[in-house]
Amino acid sequence: MSSLPQRFSAYAASIAGLLISLIGLAFSSLWLIGVVLFGLLTLLGTRDIRQRRRTVSRNYPILAHLRYFLESIGPEFRQYFIESDTDETPFSREQRTLVYRRAKNDVDKKPFGSLRDMNAPGYEWMSPSLAPVKIDNHDFRVLVGEERAQPYRASVLNISAMSFGALSPNAISSLNEGAKLGGFYHTTGEGAISPYHLRGGDLVWQIGSGYFGCRTEQGGFDPDKFRDNARRESVKMIEIKLSQGAKPGHGGILPGAKVTQEIASTRGVPVGEDVISPSTHSAFSTPCELIEFIQTLRTLSGDKPVGIKLALGHPWEWFALVKAMRECGDHPDYIVVDGGQGGTGAAPLEFINRLGMPLNDALSLVHTTLVGAGLRERIRIGASGKVISAFDIARTLALGADWVNMARGFMFSLGCIQAQTCHNDKCPSGVATQDRTRGSRLDIDDKSVRVNHFHANTLHALCEMLEAAGLNHPSELGPEHIIRRLANGKALPYISLLDTLAPNELLEGGAKDHVLFREFWDLANPHSFDAPCALYNLRQTKLL
Repeated sequence: MSSLPQRFSAYAASIAGLLISLIGLAFSSLWLIGVVLFGLLTLLGTRDIRQRRRTVSRNYPILAHLRYFLESIGPEFRQYFIESDTDETPFSREQRTLVYRRAKNDVDKKPFGSLRDMNAPGYEWMSPSLAPVKIDNHDFRVLVGEERAQPYRASVLNISAMSFGALSPNAISSLNEGAKLGGFYHTTGEGAISPYHLRGGDLVWQIGSGYFGCRTEQGGFDPDKFRDNARRESVKMIEIKLSQGAKPGHGGILPGAKVTQEIASTRGVPVGEDVISPSTHSAFSTPCELIEFIQTLRTLSGDKPVGIKLALGHPWEWFALVKAMRECGDHPDYIVVDGGQGGTGAAPLEFINRLGMPLNDALSLVHTTLVGAGLRERIRIGASGKVISAFDIARTLALGADWVNMARGFMFSLGCIQAQTCHNDKCPSGVATQDRTRGSRLDIDDKSVRVNHFHANTLHALCEMLEAAGLNHPSELGPEHIIRRLANGKALPYISLLDTLAPNELLEGGAKDHVLFREFWDLANPHSFDAPCALYNLRQTKLL
């Protein structure tokens, strides 16, 4: 944890310089320059501490202005000496600036044309129409759990899972108040429902393998504690986290030194002891047992929608889960597909770069499988993974999602500057830290409004894109509307690039022309996530 003198070193130095200059002034009039200089710096530092709009300036008075100065030099300086505005590492300056402007309700328009190379492989665009339309309201909604006693009408843009502990109390509070202002939901993350989640915004309570908030002393699932939290008015849906894009198949540990009284009380764990999040759930171990667990959570919650979140890996495991839905005669109300592009969670580099299916591939596979199994009309699909702009949302919906969740975009709306210090408690913007001094300087009243503005302005931009495409609702988007340039220079709509199935085609023995389904659908077992023995025989056959 950074000390107060370290964070205010520049401010303290200016005050010290002012005092020295005042003393020197008694001996020589030349010291007047120093008095003026350090006096101005002291006034600037005082102003930085007292203002509430820029958390970085409050945490780093005076020094923060060096960053803003370099940023203001212009794109030419950055482009030739630092980076291009479009280098997405992991998010480009263009993307971050877009979020900042929309969050502040500033003009988000740009002059002089695109900075993108439209002839580069991978470039994507949306097709406009010669018959554009007018949409009266950009508050697009999706009904989730229509078979439930308490269904929920979700916005097409919501806050993805970020736990209290990963984010500061003020950050969580700002997100939740912003969700309340805008009428969209806020996913708790697996760290349970903290007091900062209860500021009036709709919640999706995420249950991870640690069962925080519904945990026995031994770390198992406690139905009574679950019932007490799940029946809160603010909890609209329940989400079982099977895996996440940042580190799929990887457990976690919260060191005892970080388990304060507040975190311990929120998660239901002992103060000062290491907290383990296993890599697998103990409440179920097979696809059919997962379906039974979903039914249990529905009953305990008062029949609220219950879904699952997963980052896709082995296709036969996903197929096994779909087969379990068919065999058990039940299914999750929704599925959130998390892309393998990583996320807010810190993880080993190999996990971030090389483990897990990227969002577009995973989303397409989930959507196509549910269509082929005759389940798509009964299960809603959410998606998350490096979604920032209205076009990102449009593309994701076109590939099969009903709505999107966003984590890092909403972090930018809080003032995150992509310092990438989320894991060491030194976040300069007070967002991803438990350092009380840093986090307390994030102003909740200001940032919650920015969260709401970012949500509203992004959906307004999506609305304008839909109007230009001649569409009346995001649900009308399909893979025919998004075009992608290939490595050979040709450009094709996604509908020509994706595997597609007819409704119930998998149940009727079809899909033999599709490699994944041909190889793995028949091998999948609804009673086990294990790799089928026939898979090894198949591999040996191919080797021969």
